[in-house]
Amino acid sequence: MPQTKPLLILIAGPYRSGTNDNPELITQNIKAMTDTALELYQKGHMPVLGEWFALPLIEAAGSKCIGDEIFNEIFHPIAVKLITHCDAVLRIGGASSGADEMVRVGREKGKIIFFDISEIEILKND
Repeated sequence: MPQTKPLLILIAGPYRSGTNDNPELITQNIKAMTDTALELYQKGHMPVLGEWFALPLIEAAGSKCIGDEIFNEIFHPIAVKLITHCDAVLRIGGASSGADEMVRVGREKGKIIFFDISEIEILKND
């Protein structure tokens, strides 16, 4: 059935996985998710990353480093909560237990799960 309305799609990909917490590699992971977000937007959908919500809150809460108690209390939990508001989850990139968790939670909540952006229809611009 053709998609007729824009979907709110959570992009789930590696953030820390495989980086050894190297800031340059984390930046590359964020760029991959952000580039995918732009592509989704250009297809007529509304992309979202959990990082867009979590990272400013983590900073405001006083986190001192990636993986500290404050970081862990906010980072994945906020993305899990965000899934409730989304229509779908798009899993991108390589190994990531966090991104796999987003897919698992998305399935549990009955969301559409995509594993490649090519699976997502382009909407007509009206």
